[in-house]
This record gives sequence, C-alpha cells and structure tokens, in this order.
Amino acid sequence: MTDSDSDLGRLQVIDLDAGEVFSGQASGRLIKGFAAPCIHTPAIDPDYLFHDAMRELVVWIMTPSDPLYVFGPTGAGKSSLIRQVAAKLNYPVFDITGHGRLEFNDLAGHLTVENGSMRFQYGPLALAMKFGGLFLLNELDLLDPATAAGLNGVLDGAPLCLPENGGEVIPPHPMFRFVATANTNGASDESGLYQGTLRQNLAFMDRFWLCEVGYPEPDAEAKLLERLAPSLPESLRQTMVEYANQVRRLFIGEGDNQQPGETIEVTFSTRTLIRWASLTQRFQPLARQGVQPVIHALDRALGFRACRSTRALLHELGQRMFTPPA
Repeated sequence: MTDSDSDLGRLQVIDLDAGEVFSGQASGRLIKGFAAPCIHTPAIDPDYLFHDAMRELVVWIMTPSDPLYVFGPTGAGKSSLIRQVAAKLNYPVFDITGHGRLEFNDLAGHLTVENGSMRFQYGPLALAMKFGGLFLLNELDLLDPATAAGLNGVLDGAPLCLPENGGEVIPPHPMFRFVATANTNGASDESGLYQGTLRQNLAFMDRFWLCEVGYPEPDAEAKLLERLAPSLPESLRQTMVEYANQVRRLFIGEGDNQQPGETIEVTFSTRTLIRWASLTQRFQPLARQGVQPVIHALDRALGFRACRSTRALLHELGQRMFTPPA
C-alpha cells in the first residue's frame, strides 16, 4: 500500500452543519464530509468567489444521486467551484482531463513496474470509488463517445471491475461522487468556440444531472476587487468589471456590432480579473512616466495571449473606457 493509499484509508466521515460550513451560520441541515483533509483534498482559497450555482452543487453532494455534469463558458470557474466546495468539506478530489486518446484504463488503473516487480496502480476513478471522494472528469466533451459510454455502469451505481488486478471488484463507497465539467452541454458546439468537442451519446448524457455555470455577477466581482485591490479607486474597479464583461460578450459573440459567428479567442475569467487589478496596483509608479497602469497591466494579464487583431481591439476598448474625457 502506498503512502497515498494509507492516508486515504484513515479518512473519517462526519456530519457537518451545511450553514456553518458555507456561510458561518448554523442551519440545522447536515451534510456529510470528512473530519480532516488528506493529500488529495484541495486547499481552501480564502479569496474564492462562490457562484450562485454553489447551491445546486451542495444539494447534489448532500445525498447519493445521479452524477453531475457542470457546463459553461471557459473561464467561468467550473472546476474551481467544484474544488472549493470539496475543500470546505475536506473531500478528496481525484481528477483527470478528457481528451480524444483517453482510455478507460487511464481512469480505472493499470499495471506498472516498480522496483523490478509488477504492481497495479489505481486510477483516479478507482481511488474515488474505493476510498470515497469526488471523481472530477474535466473537459468531458473532448472524450471519445465510445470511451465515455464505458462509464455507463459506474454512472448507474454498479461496481468497478479491475481485471488487471486479479479481477478486483470495487463497490462504490457511500461518499463516492462523480462530476464532469465541459464547455458544452454534450450536444455538440453550435458556437464554433470550442474546437475538438464531440457530441456525446444520448444514453450516456441521460444519466447526468446538468448544472450550468456562467460568469459571476458584476456586483460580486466588484466587491471582490474592493477587498483585494483597495488602493484602486472605486470608479476604476467598477470600470474594470464592466470591461471584463464586455470582453466576455465579445468572446461568446454577443458584443455590440458583432456579426453572427464573429468572436474573439480570449475571455476574462475572474482569476484574470484579479490578476489585472493586482498588476494595476503594482504598475502605479508608471503613471509618472506617462504610462496608463491599467492598460499596461491589461497586456500582462490578458492581451499578450491574444492575436494581433484581438489585442488591438482590446486596446481600443480599453482606451475608450479608461481614458478620461477631455
């Protein structure tokens, strides 16, 4: 048994007050979690901004139920939301990212050579089912539908069989949860934004409870910037949030004067917005040299990731929104 397996074997399930865990106020509603974190438990981010979708995720995780499929635009914080809810409950998270060449053995486990002898190495799905924890399959819509269909039995609550490990059968632990994330709802990408995504098998998708996650509300992001970048004027912080949402609309093809199917290749996650505010604070001395700190920081936070035409568009939008009227 590895140190990781030994650590997982010591997990202790306890009842927690959901209100105390997520809002600091007792609610009387109990939710099961773990007494202490382990090496697979995500660290709590004190600055994380919880989405409204957290309520759905908490309701889902409280009782054994259908697996969960969380979808939404890139940068909306789908995986971060799942990880931070898990962190609050000391839940281990075993994750893997889907791609076209992913095979079932990558999820369940495979034989490996260690110190000259063969040993079976459990995959993330097997670990979550064996010890109890959250199996997180990111970018599910990049997975080959035939490979995804191989998960149907697990999604229905059936045990996992490991022929390579002597036919070991792993019944699902009571604390096992299966959650997937994707940019599309599994029915293919109509926007053209997400190259490589695949339409998933209808019978496979029918097994999921779906949850859509969008970008945070502007007021919530403004309050976050107020806490993390207090030296910036309130009007500047508000404009930065407005700018981020303008870029998001351009990304999904809903910007002013955009033609149908016209989009840009970058978007503003909340993480990028925080980075932008932080860099703007650090670059304030540049103002004495005639450089706009907010525009200078924008390139370092986002602009340098964009192609030339998009970067020019971002600059034009930034100059329009951040240059004071003459």
